[in-house]
Parts: sequence; structure tokens; C-alpha cells
Amino acid sequence: MDSLTMRPEAIEAESFRIIDKEAGEHGWPEAEWQVVRRSIHTSADFEYAGSMVFSDGAVAKAVAAIRSGSAIVTDTNMALSGIGKARLAPFGCRVSCHVADPDVAEAARHEGVTRSIAAMRKATANPDNRIFVIGNAPTALFELLRLVGEGKAHPALIIGLPVGFVGAEESKNALAATDGSIPFITNMGRKGGSNVAAAVVNALAIIAARA
Repeated sequence: MDSLTMRPEAIEAESFRIIDKEAGEHGWPEAEWQVVRRSIHTSADFEYAGSMVFSDGAVAKAVAAIRSGSAIVTDTNMALSGIGKARLAPFGCRVSCHVADPDVAEAARHEGVTRSIAAMRKATANPDNRIFVIGNAPTALFELLRLVGEGKAHPALIIGLPVGFVGAEESKNALAATDGSIPFITNMGRKGGSNVAAAVVNALAIIAARA
């Protein structure tokens, strides 16, 4: 098969065939596997088959939130760019990122916090934002969990996949320790990233459209 002449949809289908073959008996339920498989697809990293963690009913709750038109907010413009807006448009889901907003930069300077923290505070102040997608900044995830703990945020879903060596693993452990009181999708360890976080949203949007 000549990959140079293949159409994009054929390349994707072939990629998923390869992933399914190489993953073998992975043990994931079908809905969760759609999310895990797309995470592998965007990263070429099969470790996600063993490191992803879903709270009970997270996919079903995420699909319900998307179908209800819940607004989605990300911690990076890279994640924002990677999310397929056309898939979400039929549900009326707005997607935004505040990290580069001038008022967020000013708030961060004034309060002595990172822009990721200030952006998360702005995001949670809007009750329309119900799905939070964090693929880069552990500080954003820690701040979101703090706001939830104080009753200032009520997410329908947290996709927590920050990447890195400082705080990333710890922030995801903190999310997983909520024991599903907040619906979440995350992974264990240092790996993650905005591309993987966006891939999770795209997988959920596809499931929402098909179901």
C-alpha cells in the first residue's frame, strides 16, 4: 500500500488497523478503547494502552455533556487548535482557551501566579464551561481541583493529561484520587500533552455523533 497516494481517511483507517493488531487483547471496553486508540494514534505511543484511567462512566457522561452543548475550555492554544470544531458544531459546543488573554496576563502579574492558573480561574467563572481539557500545565489541573474542592467549579468532565517532569504526574494522581466524584479521563505518569488531550476530545465527539 503506497502511503504517498492514500487519502487521509484511508491512512487513518490503516493506522487504526495497525494499532488494533499490535495492541492485541487489550482488555478495554469498546467505548474506552476508542479514546485510548485515538490517543495512541496521535502519539504513536502504545504505553497509553496501559496508562489511561477513566472514572466510572466517564465516556457516557462526557458524551452526554457534549450532546447537551457544554462549552469546552483548554489550557493551551495547541489543544484548542487540535480539537475538531466541525465535529462539535452540531451540538453547539463552544471551545475556548484563555491563557493568552490580556486580562489573564494582567491577573497573573497582579496576583503573582502563572497564566495557566489565572486562565483556569477565568474559565471556571463562566458556568457554561463544563468540560476542561488540560494537556500541558500541571498548575492548571491543580488549580482546577482546588476550585472544585472549594465549590467554585462543577465540571461535567476533566480531561487531565499534563506532560512533564515537574508536577505532571502528581497532578494526575490528585485527579485520580477524587475517586470519580468528578468524571475524569487521565493517564498515569509523566507522558501526556496537548495533542493527546485534543485527541481524547475528538474521540468523544465522534462517539457522541455515532451513538
